[in-house]
Parts: sequence; C-alpha cells; structure tokens
Amino acid sequence: MTAQLTEPARTAAGRGASGRTESGRTQSGGTEPAATESVLTWQADPYADALRSGRGPLYLRRSDGWLLPLDVERWCAEPDEADEGVLARCRGPVLDIGCGPGRLVATLAARGHRALGVDVTPEAVARTTRAGGSALCRSVFDPLPGEGRWGTVLLIDGNIGIGGDPAALLRRSARLAAPGGSLLVEVATADVDERVDVHVDDGRGGHGAPFRWARLGARALCAAAPDAGWTRSVPWQAAGRAFVALQR
Repeated sequence: MTAQLTEPARTAAGRGASGRTESGRTQSGGTEPAATESVLTWQADPYADALRSGRGPLYLRRSDGWLLPLDVERWCAEPDEADEGVLARCRGPVLDIGCGPGRLVATLAARGHRALGVDVTPEAVARTTRAGGSALCRSVFDPLPGEGRWGTVLLIDGNIGIGGDPAALLRRSARLAAPGGSLLVEVATADVDERVDVHVDDGRGGHGAPFRWARLGARALCAAAPDAGWTRSVPWQAAGRAFVALQR
C-alpha cells in the first residue's frame, strides 16, 4: 500500500483532480513539486523503516486524530487466505499497483505468471525483487510497460486510496488493462466513501508529511466504476476482508 503521483494532464490546460493538486504532473510527464512531496512521504521514515524491518506499528492518522492501522506484518508475510482468493482470480499478465513488499508479485512469479509490481518506495521495490518478483520504482501515473495489455490489474491493501481520487485511479487502471481485462480492488469492509488528509504515523512520535487519501466500500466503488470504463462488478469477501472484481 503506497501512495502514488497525480494523474497526467489530459490537456494543456489541466485535468480532473487527483491527489494533492490539479496540476501535479505536466503534459510532458514531468513532476511538479507538490506531487514530488507526495511521493517523498512514502520514500522516507517511518514507512520505509517499517518495510525495512517488516513490522509495525504503523498507521494512517487523519487530521482529527482517527487512526487506520497498516498491517505491515501481513504485507511482509506469505499470502494469506484472502490473498489466495485474489491470486486465483488473476488471468493473463498481472500489474500490481502499489505492490509494497511484493508478496503477491513474488507468488505469481513463482507460479509461472508474468507479473510486475509498481511502487514509489525504493525499499518496497527492493523487497519485491529479493523475494523473486519484478518491480519498478515508479508512479502508477507515469508511463508503464504494457499499457493497455495487462490481463489483470491489482489495487490491494487499500490502494484504491492512492492520490485521494478513486475516479482518476479507476480511469488510469482502465487504460492499463487489456480489453476484457479485470481490476481486482480491495475495499473497506464498512460502507464508506471519503477523501481525507492523512499522514503516516508510527505511534511513537514519528510521522510523515500530510497527503490525500481515499477510503471506499464496495457500494461506492461499484457506483464509480462504470464512468471509469468498467462494465461489470462482482464483490466478494474472505477472511474478514472485502474485494470487488471489475471487468472491462
């Protein structure tokens, strides 16, 4: 689970909102300072430290003090029962957006799938490659290999929140997926649809800079999906976690 940069500009004049600013990226793909700050949040302490050690505590803290625990130990472990349900639904080449330490990418590779992780945190990419997976240190909104040809795109571990603009992320995912491809999204178990300012907090006084994030339940995701180019949605639950499979 790692925040990414804002969506590339659709026209010279601008684009739909995504992440911190309206103009987070230039039309040529260059990154402006505000977008760079969002990425640096995930490259520095305490998030990178937690990935390095493989354990928390680690939280997203909202401006009102509310905490969302981040399950670092699970991310750094082997796939669990709920993850296996995701892996079983993967078809064709797989792109894992915000792959973190790479448990899904590495497992797919070990099972003979073509799989690539994308993450802006160097330590996440390093852990993925050490585990036997392939990963790029890049934003989901940067140019990526195989655009429009991925059979399955993954947004697991809350990564629908990337940039605080789920609609922009759903549109970008649709451009990455092949015709007839799928997007597997982990959603909140609660019926929620929120955009918030948060920062990473280690519970011991260490924290990162604030950035935009989103939380969606299945109902909100399914409502947003058609406008982004996804035509069919199938929710499921496993081991206390909730998911939606979207089809192009």
